[in-house]
Amino acid sequence: MTVSMRVILMLTKYYDFNSGRVTESSLWRSTDYGSTYEKLNEKVGLKTILSYLYVSPNNKRKIMLLTDPEVESSLLISLDEGATYQKHSLAFDILSLLFHPEQEDWILAYSHDQKLYVSVEFGRRWQLVHDSVVPNRFYWSRLGLDKEQGMIHLEIIISDGRSQYITCKLQNCSDGNKGKPFPGFIIPNSLVVQDEYVFIQVPVGGQSVHYVSYKRNAFYPMKLPKYTLPKDLQIISTDDNQVVAAIQDWHQNDSYNLYMSESRGLFFTLMLENIVSSGGPEGNIMIDLYEVAGIKGVFLSNKVVENQVKTYITYNKGRDWRLLQAPTTDLQGNKVYCEQPYCSLHLHLHVSENPYTSGNIVSKDSAPGIIIASGVVGPELTSNNVSIFITSDAGNSWREVFQEEYSLFFLNQGGSLVAIRHTPLPIRHIWLSFDEGRNWDKYSFTSSPLYVDGVLGEPGEDTLIMTIFGHFSHRSEWQLVKIDFQSIFQHRCTSEDYMTWQLHNEGEVCIMGMKRIFQKLKANVRCVKTRNQYISQMSDSCPCTEADFECDYGFERQIDGRCTPAFWFVPSATSRDCIRGESFLNTTGYRRGAAVEVQPQATEVSSHAPRGLQLFTSEGTLVAALERNVTFLVFLEEGLGSMTSITVDFGDGTAISYVNISSIDDGVKHIYSRVGIYQVSATAGNSLGFDRVLLFLHVTCQLEQIQLLAPSVVVKNKEINSRRCYGPEMWEQSAITGGLITKQR
Repeated sequence: MTVSMRVILMLTKYYDFNSGRVTESSLWRSTDYGSTYEKLNEKVGLKTILSYLYVSPNNKRKIMLLTDPEVESSLLISLDEGATYQKHSLAFDILSLLFHPEQEDWILAYSHDQKLYVSVEFGRRWQLVHDSVVPNRFYWSRLGLDKEQGMIHLEIIISDGRSQYITCKLQNCSDGNKGKPFPGFIIPNSLVVQDEYVFIQVPVGGQSVHYVSYKRNAFYPMKLPKYTLPKDLQIISTDDNQVVAAIQDWHQNDSYNLYMSESRGLFFTLMLENIVSSGGPEGNIMIDLYEVAGIKGVFLSNKVVENQVKTYITYNKGRDWRLLQAPTTDLQGNKVYCEQPYCSLHLHLHVSENPYTSGNIVSKDSAPGIIIASGVVGPELTSNNVSIFITSDAGNSWREVFQEEYSLFFLNQGGSLVAIRHTPLPIRHIWLSFDEGRNWDKYSFTSSPLYVDGVLGEPGEDTLIMTIFGHFSHRSEWQLVKIDFQSIFQHRCTSEDYMTWQLHNEGEVCIMGMKRIFQKLKANVRCVKTRNQYISQMSDSCPCTEADFECDYGFERQIDGRCTPAFWFVPSATSRDCIRGESFLNTTGYRRGAAVEVQPQATEVSSHAPRGLQLFTSEGTLVAALERNVTFLVFLEEGLGSMTSITVDFGDGTAISYVNISSIDDGVKHIYSRVGIYQVSATAGNSLGFDRVLLFLHVTCQLEQIQLLAPSVVVKNKEINSRRCYGPEMWEQSAITGGLITKQR
């Protein structure tokens, strides 16, 4: 189902349980917000079975329909909001589509046989981009970050256990036009391109090392607290020029730890430990972390504490967390006796993946401060005796509004609330609130009880229409009930209908260096909100306090709130990227949170001896082919700078030196002319010391011939000596000469 202004398009399918497949489909179109529908099967083909419906995110007049690939492989295109269609045959079966975020006609299509195609004509013509592409690991370029707009980031499969990150021009992905932002192989299914950041995983010494590129620059290993041994990492957010990542440590099974980085995504500090995790319906990982819409920096999370799951809230993007205060009274007005930390409010934080059903928790940008969620009051989160709770002040105080499970929806751009009972039984009524859930009016929306399957919210920007769809019985056809709330509202909202509300955290109004004041409708005002009238937020800076700062990398929060160095951290190591004689930004153990303006302190640099030198091949193996380019990758943890030189000795009598390691971000290439096992070394040195690392590379060639040398005359029943020779070269003896190891074959 999809909506564009007054038009609603709906695709229905009939699933035959006997055959185990869809045998019929119908396309419906309404031009009056769902009052009447026209069946369009004749326009798309009476025997055509449709599988998916897409709308261009940049132009809602453009519609694309995909047919069932088991019957035929084709698509139908409409340029007039679904009124007419043109059918185009496909030479491949589409598994998924990715629309360009700005260009309305640019689309990437991923096929069932792992091939990626591109269209710049909204699906009329398609061109192959690349084969062996990893599912869901392809991304459009971003203007301002990438070199050009028409570029694609993708991960391709090289072999079992090895992938490669490449970039391609839109309609020319030949070998000469491919880019390799990271020269080596990466672990399959690890490429993530999100905002200013690119994330990959690289196999190093039998382990997986996470790398990040900021603003499409060189890749560097992500720095976690020293004794963190991640077995999984999920990127949660890249908003506000920071990376929030959920990391599962080696000893965790059903929980993750939450970390936050500085602007480059390199140095991570702990935000919250032991966040609840679960497996999603498609094998994805679901983390119990919810970002509240409309208010920056407010998150809710479920944390495991002594085998109990408890809900915590933060107002400063993870700097401080606290339990939720339980309501003072229940729905009947009885006093609730709940003392922290032994008792508090706990919420289910799963968001619905179905756009037509309500999840366990919901908030809206146009209704700042309002959060609706299902949960319980007690020592821990359970699934028994669940009620519905609402807060109007972003989680400081809560009210119980229903003692059964209900689906709640925002109406009038968050100015009103609609509640529908969540039950397997048929229903007839809905509830409507004009005062943020304090009072509810009951309305009947159908004369006969309806099994509700889903709800379509406001289709237009300023409409007050909701469509409920379901069926009267398990054997009946689909029923759609259109509800127009226009008659309930009295007038368009004016400035007199609004009141101000100030964000606070238990009374503290200065949060992350800002005082924020929002506008919201007064209670019981029945006026229609319009987007151009709505002023979302007014803010003013305020003096910074300790609560506005996070602990910097290598520092840990103490009970009294101070940030002190961890036992493994050497604070002076923060200067390792600096050039001697210049200055670097010294750490005091704190770094500013989002939206806080604080000037860092510059300190003159002192160089460090090189430490943590790493050397490996771009393919992640210790075998290379004769007379083929071998790319060596060199990384250094400490001692970077223009005064540190790097020397790579290839073990065959040749070596090459570089003044600065940054000049070899793309790796060092070399060609071997003889087979053998070579001792390759990399040495980093400056005036304070050096570091050296070795690897042994086996250079092989294709076997072209075998020659057996034996005496021409032999004596019967007496041993003889024969000799085998392997081509194209023969190794004569076991010896080490310089860096080359030779042996008899």
